[in-house]
Amino acid sequence: MTRDAITLPETPAPLLRAVRAVVFDTDGVITDSARVHAAAWKAAFDAYLREHPPEDPALRGPFDARDDYLRYVDGRSRLDGAAAFLAARGVEPTAATVQAVAAEKERLFTDRLRRQGVEAYPGTVRLVRALRRAGTPRAAVSASRHAGELLTGAGVLDLFDVLVDGGEAARLGLPGKPRPDLFLEAARRLGVPASHAAVVEDALAGVEAGRLGGFGLVVGVDRTADGDSGPRLLRHGADVVVRDLRELLT
Repeated sequence: MTRDAITLPETPAPLLRAVRAVVFDTDGVITDSARVHAAAWKAAFDAYLREHPPEDPALRGPFDARDDYLRYVDGRSRLDGAAAFLAARGVEPTAATVQAVAAEKERLFTDRLRRQGVEAYPGTVRLVRALRRAGTPRAAVSASRHAGELLTGAGVLDLFDVLVDGGEAARLGLPGKPRPDLFLEAARRLGVPASHAAVVEDALAGVEAGRLGGFGLVVGVDRTADGDSGPRLLRHGADVVVRDLRELLT
């Protein structure tokens, strides 16, 4: 067999070999569930705006499943995301209104999840497996209570040593992103200080959380079709931005 015929196993890129653990966001980083979340949010918000149009006509437009999703709800808890978008549209985010919109989003998301399912991104799976071969601890984090179900359905739950999801956040009283508490809890469970760990996120609130938490490396993932989210991820705290996590393999 010639040297050219030998296929060497993939290994993490040097910037990941410099850290002792990696914490991955779930929606949009590990699984393609962000599209299901965005579609459910759009249906819930658009229905509310049709029934309760803002006084200012300029604020009556439909929810944008890309820009509004990234700016207001991606990476946040349902209640925080609902409140942020409604406030941006000039709606007083009362507790009753926020809970009603968030409950409708949850109903729509659960229904779509059962009908469509989700898959794991192949590049992410390759990177996580390379980290496992290298002996690097790995955690999955999500503000959603569905994270375990999503990871199980995508067949990748066993690739992670730790999962901290929305249910754990509620049980422990952890605030959502952009506060870093979810990531810090994951690093604590992995037994690695934040300064020696990396965070991988696609949400603006998520990269902010990684920076606020003092993580040694914050990787932004830009999955937008035209790649225009990259500069925003960098401005919000990412050290480096990739389009696919296979870029972090050698």
